[in-house]
Amino acid sequence: MQTQVDEIADGIYRLSTFVPDVAPPAGFTFNQFLVLGDEPLLFHTGPRKMFPLVQEAVSRVIAPSRLRWISFGHVEADECGAMNEWLAVAPDAQVAHGEIAVMVSLNDLADRAPRMLKNGEVIDLGGGKRVRYLDTPHTPHGWDAGVMYEESSGTLLCGDLFTQVGKAPALIHGDIVGPALVGEDMFGYSSLNPNMGTTIRSLSALAPRTLALMHGPSYAGDGASALRALADDYDRRASLRGVAIDQAVAA
Repeated sequence: MQTQVDEIADGIYRLSTFVPDVAPPAGFTFNQFLVLGDEPLLFHTGPRKMFPLVQEAVSRVIAPSRLRWISFGHVEADECGAMNEWLAVAPDAQVAHGEIAVMVSLNDLADRAPRMLKNGEVIDLGGGKRVRYLDTPHTPHGWDAGVMYEESSGTLLCGDLFTQVGKAPALIHGDIVGPALVGEDMFGYSSLNPNMGTTIRSLSALAPRTLALMHGPSYAGDGASALRALADDYDRRASLRGVAIDQAVAA
């Protein structure tokens, strides 16, 4: 395996490892995002066993020891499995996440005390880069789920939202929603609930110009419309699930 490095927005790099044996025959990408600044941030660490690949990829852009912040969508191996390896090579780095993740998991799992972020809190990375943390509980899954929005470039670090299979270019301008719906049909990975559509629709108010996907290509274009379309489909799925549950109870 090799990790490809591409700049998808000003000062934001996608580190992508394609693994053909996952979700065959199409394969699956595992992406991390490096946000530059005076205090660089890595969003997603990659799995622990993938750490050497991702570390080498980061080193093509900055010295890994310069990392100051580490964050991710939620506590799951592919998002934060290498968290402590990164803390070891970056002595000034600190994990930053929402209140639920910190209280439930990260106070125990992280080798150094994490920084707890309130919903909407901003970390100023310097150099014009500012990332805003946003809670997205159970969206697409995980009570502790959240995303980050880099304000200057209009980049939404989406975590598992829009997950799709296959290998694609680093940055596309075409359909990002259709392949995500296929991915949902394949994996059923989302915690369908009545609030999903509302949560995703609230992200569309940011009007992001770039959507940085953990699994799949990044997207440049009308991010608000893509998020609204995804929200509409999750509303549909949650409604169908509710009807099925009601019918099962009635039976």
